[in-house]
Amino acid sequence: MMRWWWPRWRRPISRTALPVAIVLVLTAGPAVAAGCAELAAWPAWQQFQKRFISTDGRVIDHGSAAHVTTSEGQAYGMLFALIANDPAGFERLLDWTTNHLARGNLDARLPAWQWGKRADGSWGVLDDNAASDADLWMAYALTEAGRLWNRPRYADLGRALAARIMHEETALLTPLGRVLLPGPRTFRLANKTVRLNPSYYPIQVLRRLAKVHPTDGWNQIAQTSISLLRQSADQGYFPDWILYQDHVGFLPDQEKRAIGSYDAIRVYLWAGMLDAGDPLRAELIAKADPIIQYVVQQGVPPLEIDTLSGAAQGYGPVGFSAALLPILAVYDRKPLLQQQHLRVINAAPLERRNNYYEQVLTLFGLGWLERRYRFDADGALQPDWTCR
Repeated sequence: MMRWWWPRWRRPISRTALPVAIVLVLTAGPAVAAGCAELAAWPAWQQFQKRFISTDGRVIDHGSAAHVTTSEGQAYGMLFALIANDPAGFERLLDWTTNHLARGNLDARLPAWQWGKRADGSWGVLDDNAASDADLWMAYALTEAGRLWNRPRYADLGRALAARIMHEETALLTPLGRVLLPGPRTFRLANKTVRLNPSYYPIQVLRRLAKVHPTDGWNQIAQTSISLLRQSADQGYFPDWILYQDHVGFLPDQEKRAIGSYDAIRVYLWAGMLDAGDPLRAELIAKADPIIQYVVQQGVPPLEIDTLSGAAQGYGPVGFSAALLPILAVYDRKPLLQQQHLRVINAAPLERRNNYYEQVLTLFGLGWLERRYRFDADGALQPDWTCR
């Protein structure tokens, strides 16, 4: 969903935040060993719960003035609860989402994307438009929870949500095909043009929904998403937003200045977590080479990049470094991986309370690096506890 507010932590950092020495050595062991590792309880998830999740299952962004909850946060929370094998936490998150974002019925309606404190002091939905990235991850988490925990109710709910996404959050573009829109409203522009967000297309999730729902159009959504990723980073940097005009194709989103920043960082995260057998992984890793080279030269990811000129400014927060950990591991740049890993560890983002989004990126990046979960070639989730 378009996010016009930014938590207070989202501001450029100084070079003084960089580690003065790189001493971390990634040794063999559970964090990097090949194969299926058996890990202990996930402390990072437990910390996230204490700092950001209320007792009734609401993920709270304390860095926003309205202490908002987004459908994105609820969806990510559900996925992390599944990775941590925490069915009670998963159920609380699902219940809160259903009751407060979907008006009591997630089967019948998409969840509102933003909930929080209103100007008059009351609490409730701030924007009832939906966000398809959140809906996608939520449908995925429900689908995989149904499979891994053998709970048909979750699988049925995931199927219903996937069908509603297809019905309300997709559009047929010419000649591209059917594509996932960022939400049901506000993304269809004049002149048969739509606004799209490359970070809304985690290919592993789309492949999984296509596998589980082979006749529902998800395979075409996966294919058009691949086309978007292939064509939206001409200079090697993915933008936060891009336009598509019928019979013309993909165009830079000049209104958004063709910038790649807080949204686009997730494209590299999803790409790095693709299975080695996914034919798209090597292509996306090759596309990421310019941002990798930037980190080599500057020591940190950029805060934002003009995707047309390649001009960068600002220093990205440590969450950006965390998001790059999977692709650096796959890229086989061990010294650079060590450097960025150490930057995350030294900054200890998981110990703070006003950085919801940075914590989410850190949970994804460190969790993957520690082998707490993987996605197979068909996109199925493989949490480490399935080894036990």
